Amino acid sequence: MFENKETTNISELGEFGLIEHLTKQFVITKPETKLSVGDDAAVIQITGKQQVVSTDMLVENIHFDMMYSPLVHIGYKSISSSISDICAMNAKASQVLVSVAMSSKYTLQAAEELYTGIRAACEKYDVELIGGDTSSSVIGMCISVTVIGYADEEKIVTRSGAQEGDLLCVSGDLGGAYMGLQILEREKQVFLTNKEMKPDLDGKDYIVGRQLRPEARKDIVDLFEELGIQPSSMIDVSDGLSSEIFHLCKQSNIGMKVYEDKLPIDQQTYDTAIEFNLAPTTCAMNGGEDYELLFTLPQGDFDKIKNSMDISIVGYCTAPHEGKELITKSGNVMPLEAQGWENFNLSVSKEEESEES
Repeated sequence: MFENKETTNISELGEFGLIEHLTKQFVITKPETKLSVGDDAAVIQITGKQQVVSTDMLVENIHFDMMYSPLVHIGYKSISSSISDICAMNAKASQVLVSVAMSSKYTLQAAEELYTGIRAACEKYDVELIGGDTSSSVIGMCISVTVIGYADEEKIVTRSGAQEGDLLCVSGDLGGAYMGLQILEREKQVFLTNKEMKPDLDGKDYIVGRQLRPEARKDIVDLFEELGIQPSSMIDVSDGLSSEIFHLCKQSNIGMKVYEDKLPIDQQTYDTAIEFNLAPTTCAMNGGEDYELLFTLPQGDFDKIKNSMDISIVGYCTAPHEGKELITKSGNVMPLEAQGWENFNLSVSKEEESEES
């Protein structure tokens, strides 16, 4: 990516010179940020709010692959995926701290590209970079992000407030990020076999974007405020819908029924799953990395969301002894399994194939 550009070894700047170089374009505007990058610690002043803090880590070859992940997208994703956790608390992110470890294969220009993505996400979500750290790494890259957000105490939503009869809702659509990953992995294998081959991503922009540059659903949190909605419980969909349902059920001590025909699946996701001989429903339930918001609402709030184009009611909460069940399109009842996005078999069975068609 950098063959035709002049490159600079990071060691020429040193740790503090690198930090100053990468953060000099970040602007501080929030009144609660009293002291930012450049001292031993940042200073934040808060009054009348609850502070919400979350941290996340992205590791090369675990969470991203440099074969198909542009550094600018990795930087953006590191921020947006972390902000998603704050959104899941019904809070608003305000500051971030970013620590990066890089091996000697990365130049200053590579670090600049990474921070270009970080800055773009900070601007998109109106958060400020107030500190962090840099370090060398024996191999690869590791990015650690800490996000600080705020909310009124009565507005904070946890995983433990769902009640029997509550509606189970999800924002956006599901399975797209997983199918984007399948496309990227396929093209990687083609390239490794024949270096002359160019990636074939035609018609797959949406799902590839869902994987490489996901968006946190800050707009849904804003919509809750606009509609006067207070979810009874909430979690972001990072490990797959099934896994997140299990978390809500455990923390709230409830069961859930989910309806297959209510799952929001984008047409591009659906078509690509079929192309790969995968079950679209399984991709939606277990794919992960969609970063949508899964939440429960009292039934009295139905009228407030029934016309929303970006919120789907996919089921409802039951008594804990009723378990966690998926009602298929054909009316069959299947127990849910929290398989997670890394360890499940997505092959389409003959029965599923006939149901999908």
